[in-house]
Amino acid sequence: MVERRVATDEEAKALASALRLRILRACLDEGRTNKEVAAILGRNPASTLHHVRALVRTGFLEPLPERRGNRGAREIPYRATKKSWRVDTPAAGPLMLETFLEEVSLVPATQVDAIRMALRLPVHEMDELNRRLLQLLEDFANRPDDPEAPAWSVFLVVHPDPNRP
Repeated sequence: MVERRVATDEEAKALASALRLRILRACLDEGRTNKEVAAILGRNPASTLHHVRALVRTGFLEPLPERRGNRGAREIPYRATKKSWRVDTPAAGPLMLETFLEEVSLVPATQVDAIRMALRLPVHEMDELNRRLLQLLEDFANRPDDPEAPAWSVFLVVHPDPNRP
């Protein structure tokens, strides 16, 4: 199982942005320049550069070897280190929900497979469910990436049901 730790203040600040979480996702499979990240996210490169630099400074993105782009321009691609999977941040839930809603709004509804269910379980069984779900997700996260396979995103939320006192 992946060992998790509480994020430092600087790491928590770096991850406290839906845009930064999306930048990490955009740079997960391959190194991308700031200009490429901005194009993928529909943002201005000047505004994304600030966020990229914060993610590099805190170790969530790593710079790859410099390359030459169009007209010989110097480009630095960045790749996600997957460090965000190993740190917990205090306000992660609402921020991840905001990021998820932003991302899923870009996908046709017919391509979103959602499951919603209600359970009544003792606390120890709920703890078991959470532990087993985490183990399952970690198993798939640790498998080698297949660059030819489609990219998928998984968002899982477990919360007390406010509709059923």
